[in-house]
Amino acid sequence: MELLYGPIRDYVWGSRTAIAGLQGRPTPSPGPEAELWLGAHPGAPATVRRDGAAVSLVDLLAAEPGHWLGGRLVERFGPRLPFLLKVLAADAPLSLQAHPDAEQARAGYAADAARPEGERNYVDPHHKPELLVALSPFDALCGFRDPAESAGALAAFGVPELGPVVGALRGGTAGLREAVRLLLSWPAAERADLVVAVVAAEADGPDAALARDLAARYPGDPGVLVALLLNRVRLAPGEAIWMPAGNLHAYLRGTGVEIMAASDNVLRGGLTPKRVDVDELLRVLRFEVLDDPVVAPLPVAPGVVRWPVPVDDFALHGVRVDGPESPVRLAVPGPRVVLCHSGRLSVDDGTGTVALAAGQAAIGPAGAGPLVLAGAGEGYVATAGLT
Repeated sequence: MELLYGPIRDYVWGSRTAIAGLQGRPTPSPGPEAELWLGAHPGAPATVRRDGAAVSLVDLLAAEPGHWLGGRLVERFGPRLPFLLKVLAADAPLSLQAHPDAEQARAGYAADAARPEGERNYVDPHHKPELLVALSPFDALCGFRDPAESAGALAAFGVPELGPVVGALRGGTAGLREAVRLLLSWPAAERADLVVAVVAAEADGPDAALARDLAARYPGDPGVLVALLLNRVRLAPGEAIWMPAGNLHAYLRGTGVEIMAASDNVLRGGLTPKRVDVDELLRVLRFEVLDDPVVAPLPVAPGVVRWPVPVDDFALHGVRVDGPESPVRLAVPGPRVVLCHSGRLSVDDGTGTVALAAGQAAIGPAGAGPLVLAGAGEGYVATAGLT
């Protein structure tokens, strides 16, 4: 095992306290800190220290893929780390977004090669399913809710212009695509007036409160109304959200540990000043009701839980070590990335022991022995999902 140093992404929606506080740095931080990346994605790779210098994890894996990744993983995914572990800290809503499945990503990336850079949707040929485990109370919008509920929510505003959207939703899931298309294709000159009319309506309840909050942040954005078609989810710490391909979602507020396939393909649908390709988003979205996106932790051993997901790109275990007399042994395939969330942990895989304080991480290669975590604290272990 050796220490892994992750870069912090400074997206505007990030918190100025969550990641800094986790790592024991002064708060508030000078600027927003949105995501701590612990992986080998080329967009922001983590590093290890060699002879006093920072070495990119991308370069390390490329130089010794057999040692770090193992033959089985390379055969399945190629010479790359197939997962990316993050700490995500949202102090404001992220954009409405969805991610492609593997086939869509490959086809989209190939098609984008002939397009100007500013018109490309895909930055790599990989899918991006993701799991987020709440570290704090976490508020999110996840997948489409029952269209009848959405129709009632929009009708309650009493805005006549929304009549065609409400009518489409009353047709059930068959009308979801048309409802989303109508909202995202609303004439640009009329969008601000539509959102203002919704916010000014004499409506109350959680849907009206959400619309007012989002409109204050993104005035004139039709994503304010698309957001009302989604499930509102509030997670307690330890609960998780599973977001498969094609599900529209937006994280609103909170801190969590997120693991995903190592991709940065994002198709946006609003609540953002960034580019929205309506046609491509409609092609990728799954217009179906997502009944329950919440994943509860499953105990697998004393002090160990996992959140089961139906992909083999990644697996995530949560570990609690109650003291020096109660070490936890975890036999999972390498490579392994270990993040300490609280307290202090020592991690040994037979190649060496690393001491971790809260907010620190380590990486160990394929072929190493079982992890032994000692000390007193809580952490997360990320691996590929191959069994």
